[in-house]
Amino acid sequence: MDLNALLEQVDLNALLEQVDLNALLEQVDLNPLLERVDVNILLERVDLNEIVARLDIGAVLDRVDVNDLVKQIDMDALIKQTDLGAVIAQSTRGVGGEILDAGRSQVVGLDQVIDRWAARLFRRREPAPSGPPALLAAQAEP
Repeated sequence: MDLNALLEQVDLNALLEQVDLNALLEQVDLNPLLERVDVNILLERVDLNEIVARLDIGAVLDRVDVNDLVKQIDMDALIKQTDLGAVIAQSTRGVGGEILDAGRSQVVGLDQVIDRWAARLFRRREPAPSGPPALLAAQAEP
């Protein structure tokens, strides 16, 4: 009997349709097979960028309990590590600088008003010097 000739006549697809794979897989012990798998090599094949691109970040964040997360923050340790003086100085520096600039601007405007009134009071025909005479002389020297 020629087995090759006999096997050529068998329809393998029809035969495989008759096999219950679930019943077959229930008889297989996967633990020895999984022990042979090198997880590091498997992870090297994983494209994390592709996985992250598929993630629905909104859905992930919806599952995060923010209140529970905030409860885990050690506020005392956080405050001890924070230089509050620097934080206050940083936050008020901009406001203080703006106030100082506005004040300087107001003083310059007030100085100009006083200069005009002094010129009228002393009936000056020529504009007042732009600084003290000694300073103007020092600036004029090469």
